[in-house]
Amino acid sequence: MSNRRDFIKKAALGAAAVSSVGFSGFAKEKEEEGTLEFPSKKVKKPIVISTWNHGLPANKETWKELKAGKSALDAIEAGMKIPEADPNVRSVGYGGYPDREGKVTLDACIMDHNSNCGSVCFLQGIMHPISVAKRVLQNTPHVMLAGQGALQFALSEGFKEENLLTPESEKDWKKWLEDSKYKPVINIENHDTISMLMLDQDGNLSGGCTTSGAAWKMHGRVGDSPIIGAGLFLDNEVGAAAATGLGEAVIRTAGSAMVVELMRQGKSPFDACKEITERIYNKHKNHKDMEYLQVGFIALNKNGEHAGYSLRSGFNYAVSDDEKGHRMEDAKFKMSWDK
Repeated sequence: MSNRRDFIKKAALGAAAVSSVGFSGFAKEKEEEGTLEFPSKKVKKPIVISTWNHGLPANKETWKELKAGKSALDAIEAGMKIPEADPNVRSVGYGGYPDREGKVTLDACIMDHNSNCGSVCFLQGIMHPISVAKRVLQNTPHVMLAGQGALQFALSEGFKEENLLTPESEKDWKKWLEDSKYKPVINIENHDTISMLMLDQDGNLSGGCTTSGAAWKMHGRVGDSPIIGAGLFLDNEVGAAAATGLGEAVIRTAGSAMVVELMRQGKSPFDACKEITERIYNKHKNHKDMEYLQVGFIALNKNGEHAGYSLRSGFNYAVSDDEKGHRMEDAKFKMSWDK
């Protein structure tokens, strides 16, 4: 009987050691408890990552606020407000492309290390939806507010209603009306949703997303960005992930939640992003959206290891840490746009 017990124990230890891809060293048994423990790598913290070129100025502002002692959510909010207020970023906030009725509609969410979430969708007339999402988290019993209700809440919280349609976006919308063909312009001009993930100096994860969504969408359309589990998800025991690209494809597959679950199973951030991106491809390769389908993920685990991966070429993301400062990194991808 003792030989059988020893064999089972050794087999369990061996399997655990093999499966702990995301950790360094080997699993060992705690003699006093008979349980397994995994020695972890040295954690790289703090670290902030966010999607696309406009993630770089957002990262810099977030980093500055974090180093000044602000909370993770306050720092994320400060960083996200940069592209939200930039009229040259045509897929986030002020100056974003409108829907087919000429309305700029906004989606955003934010999430902390305790799994507290705040989200707004189909919000109009408010410059900073990320700030409204944070107030939903802090000041309501809910996770998501939508449309007119989200606007009423924002106004009750002291936000100012204003026109977010710039002359440039209005001109582009009127030109689009000449043909009125719906074909999302994703990734072509290197702009899309901004998603941000952070591992703070205390080793806690948080994240946020904000976007004006797909250009020329139907009035009322909501993408993946404000949906916890699709555009953003984190588990403070494991890691965090966020998405960019065609929201419908990410929603259909609960993309960010699945990336985190693969990291829970021991996969690296890169392998987790790659596997879910390829899963989305396999489920959509015969779909009507495939012609313009682009999705990408960023992921960050509890050790501060990060990665990005996309279906098609062109996706990049910003990284900020003490070791190398602020920089852009190109994500690996499955295929080029000409395929």
